[in-house]
Amino acid sequence: MDNNSYSIFHVEGGLGKHVASTAVAKCIKNNHPDRELIVVCAYPEIFLNLPYVHRVYRIGSTPYFYDTYIKDVDSIIFKHEPYFTTEHIHKTLPLIKNWCKLYGLEYNGEMPEIRFNLRNKQLGQNMWFRDKPIFLIHTNGGPISEQPFPYSWTRDMPYHIAQDVANYMSNTHHVIQVCRNEANALSGVEVVTKSMSNSELFMLVAMSDKRLLIDSSLQHIAAALNLPSTVLWIGTSPNVFGYDIHNNIVGKLSEDVKLVDSYLFDYNFNGIVHECSIFNDDNDEPMFNIQEIIDTL
Repeated sequence: MDNNSYSIFHVEGGLGKHVASTAVAKCIKNNHPDRELIVVCAYPEIFLNLPYVHRVYRIGSTPYFYDTYIKDVDSIIFKHEPYFTTEHIHKTLPLIKNWCKLYGLEYNGEMPEIRFNLRNKQLGQNMWFRDKPIFLIHTNGGPISEQPFPYSWTRDMPYHIAQDVANYMSNTHHVIQVCRNEANALSGVEVVTKSMSNSELFMLVAMSDKRLLIDSSLQHIAAALNLPSTVLWIGTSPNVFGYDIHNNIVGKLSEDVKLVDSYLFDYNFNGIVHECSIFNDDNDEPMFNIQEIIDTL
C-alpha cells in the first residue's frame, strides 16, 4: 500500500481554462499541503514547472493510474465541471473563485501562474525578438474543430477596430496579430496563424510590451504572467472570466434579441448567427470607443 496521500485534480476544456485552473491547483495544494498534487489534463506542459504540482498526466495517457493513486490509496478526487454550477450560470462568482467553492476549498485570492525554465526563455526570446517593442493583438480564436465560422461575434474583435488600433500602435511598436488561419489578416502587421507550441505562445505574450486581447487564452496567459492588458468583451463577462489586473472594456449590445436557442447561457462562444446582438453599423452606434481603447494602451 502506498503510504503517501494525494489530491487528484482533473481538468478538461480549452487552453485558457487550463491556464485559469493553475490557480485552482494552487488553492488545492494550499488547502491540502500534506498531500501530493496530481494533475490530469489536456495540456500538461502548463503544469510541468509549477513547484506545487507533483506529477502531471495527459488525459488518455494514465498507465496504472488506478493501481497507483486510487486502489487502497488515500486520495481525494477533484473532478467537477464549474461551468454548470448555479453561480457560474447566473454570473454571480468569478470562474476561479466558483471552481474553488465547488471543491469546498478556502479561496485566498490565488491567481493563475505560468513558469518558464531556462530553455523556454532562450528559445522564446530568440523566436520573438523584434527591432521594436511588440504590440500584441489577439483578434480571434477558439477551438478550430468546434467553431463553424472564422468570425465569432460573441468574442472576436471587430476587424475595423483592430485595424484602427494596429495602425495607431504601428507608429511606436512592431504589431503582431494572433488569429485563426481563416481569419481576416490585418494590413501592415506580422500575422501569426501557424501552429506553435504552447511554450512558444506563452513566450510571445511574455515578450510583448503592450497587448489588446479578447476573451480567449491570451488574456488568461497575460494574467498568469502578471502583464496588464486591455481586453475587449462582447458576449462574455469580465466578472466571470476576467481579471482585475486588466483594463476590461465591455462592448454595447442590443437587448432586443430573442435568444430562442439559448438554454443555460445567454450567448454561445461560437456566435450563433440568428442570435447576434449587433445590429447597427459602428458609424451609427459604436460598440467600442477607439479612443478609450488607445487611452488604456
